[in-house]
Amino acid sequence: MHIKPIPLLIVIAVAGAIAYWALLRNTGTAPSAGTDGGPMVEITVPDLSLNARKGKQAFEANCIACHGANAAGRDGSGPPLVHKTYEPGHHGDAAFILAARRGVQSHHWRFGNMPPVENVSDEALVQIIAYVRELQRANGIN
Repeated sequence: MHIKPIPLLIVIAVAGAIAYWALLRNTGTAPSAGTDGGPMVEITVPDLSLNARKGKQAFEANCIACHGANAAGRDGSGPPLVHKTYEPGHHGDAAFILAARRGVQSHHWRFGNMPPVENVSDEALVQIIAYVRELQRANGIN
């Protein structure tokens, strides 16, 4: 049996478009709408554990410029980490570590690629993740 290349390409293109639409629909992600630098989501900040408080300090020193205060995102700069896109079941802790160490190509948002974050210790990364996860849980992202 020989499959004609043109219909196969059409099927692949349609399947890709449907998958992309489903991803956007199911994750609620959208490209940045503006560039005012303001937060992209509202965040409820819980009482933080000691580890998460240390993570907040490390986050503010290394991540806030792009991901905004309390990981609420920064319009025109970087996505909110307190968002269901980054829930533990979709982006586990290892994904955060790899993103910080190696950088990551843009795939959920249109902010461009994330560069590696220089000079952040492994301990600080673990604390930053604890901070982000506590923020996520306080905002219904489990």
